[in-house]
Amino acid sequence: MADFSYSTPYSVRRVPVMGRAMVAASQPLAAQAGLRMLQDGGNAVDAALATAITLTVVEPTGNGVGSDAFAILWDGKELHGLNASGRSPAAWTPERFRGLTAMPPLGWESVTVPGAVSAWVMLSERFGKLPFESLFAPAIGYARHGFAVSPTIARLWAIGAGKLGDQPGFREHFTRDGQAPTAGEAFVNEALARTLETIARTRGEAFYRGELAEAIAGFARKHGAAITPDDMAAHESDWCGTISTRFRGVELHEIPPNGQGIAALMTLGMLEHTEIETLDPDSARGMHLQIEAMKLAFADVERFVADRDHMSIGTDALLDPGYLRGRARLIDRSRASQPKAGAPVAGGTVYLTAADESGMMISYIQSNYSGFGSGVVVPGTGIHLQNRGAGFTLEDGHPNQVGPGKRPFHTIIPGFLMRDGQPLMSFGVMGGPMQAQGHVQMVLRTQLYGQNPQTASDAPRWRVIAGNQVAVEWDVPMPVVRELEVMGHVITREEPDAAFGFGGAQLIHRLTDGYVGGSDHRKDGLVAAF
Repeated sequence: MADFSYSTPYSVRRVPVMGRAMVAASQPLAAQAGLRMLQDGGNAVDAALATAITLTVVEPTGNGVGSDAFAILWDGKELHGLNASGRSPAAWTPERFRGLTAMPPLGWESVTVPGAVSAWVMLSERFGKLPFESLFAPAIGYARHGFAVSPTIARLWAIGAGKLGDQPGFREHFTRDGQAPTAGEAFVNEALARTLETIARTRGEAFYRGELAEAIAGFARKHGAAITPDDMAAHESDWCGTISTRFRGVELHEIPPNGQGIAALMTLGMLEHTEIETLDPDSARGMHLQIEAMKLAFADVERFVADRDHMSIGTDALLDPGYLRGRARLIDRSRASQPKAGAPVAGGTVYLTAADESGMMISYIQSNYSGFGSGVVVPGTGIHLQNRGAGFTLEDGHPNQVGPGKRPFHTIIPGFLMRDGQPLMSFGVMGGPMQAQGHVQMVLRTQLYGQNPQTASDAPRWRVIAGNQVAVEWDVPMPVVRELEVMGHVITREEPDAAFGFGGAQLIHRLTDGYVGGSDHRKDGLVAAF
């Protein structure tokens, strides 16, 4: 095999893709799996599901069968929202974690019930055209016969292997002789192939109430962990609708809490009361306004957002136009503020979007939380489990305090833009705390500044860290960095190899005839279209 370097020393720019139907995803083989469904007569939901299922095989660094998922879907007549995030085990009382200063980030004590499989079933049953089992064919083929690991995923795989090698089942399943696969190396996952066949054959029943549920609970019991067969069987996903805010003639829709999508809505709601459209998108003054609004939104989100059933402040109150107008008045045009709350911690996620010739569009996100999640892999199944439990807090009385049968705060969010009651753009920016911030930046660039989806994705990004700390990408010009520093922002200018901290965008925007799509150069993905 050629000993290539897979570094990207040059400024990367991609050309937007246009077509009558398309799939945009962070891994090429997965995007092509979705396109195959469209070519076989399937619709956008079939395409999205085949892509999502294939991503569990070819991008295990960001998601897996043991992940959670969310989706926003335009079915041709109306918008639907699906919350397929799992809940904590019944044994997860606050007392279980007494003496700790924070929720465990890895291992069994970070594992909540996975919801992604239920998302596949519910979306297929309600909106799909193709047989459920056919959606699994590409993924099963790559798991059984192998796939060449792509460069960005190989780099993240090596990081995960170095960190998670001592977690139950990880080394045996995700390394070969203790080593992660390198870029271009084939990786075979026969155990996962069998698991996917079982899920396909039983329409997910085996995962929640059958042999796979028993395998997960049995391995948990062996390690003194909390998840039981009853916890798995109790899982339910919800058709939850969307929440939205208007900004300059468009409506941004997000999934309601327990996710952070409301932060993007609050930020745009504040920016509605500013002069943001008069500022260059890459100027220090333009970035400053966005950063300050984002910090104000995050301060509220960290304090109030949790499982919707446990929030003391409703989403209507947080999105009230009068409240957001008042919050916007707190933005000093020349100085950085220091809100008490910072951004959530970083994570690992996959995002994809698909659109078909009938006009159906879907925005879909699936995630382990951080990298390979908890690092726990159930022997003989290929199932690696998320660490979403790390999203809880241990603060007594906080709405997001850990408790039994409860959904934790989530970072993963699909985005969807509407205009005049019609779908405009399905999009997302995977990457922990970058997601709500990325949504704001994509909306402003495409709708306010007229940038096509690929250009909007290519543009350098900023990311609020905590307090006045802000990270910017390497290609933000130094004069802009210096001006932000004069305003009081503490700027970290990150190297190109750290680009995964700025997320990975996938966007499909509706045109008069067909669509135009963009796929992030920070990932390995592409837009596949015809």
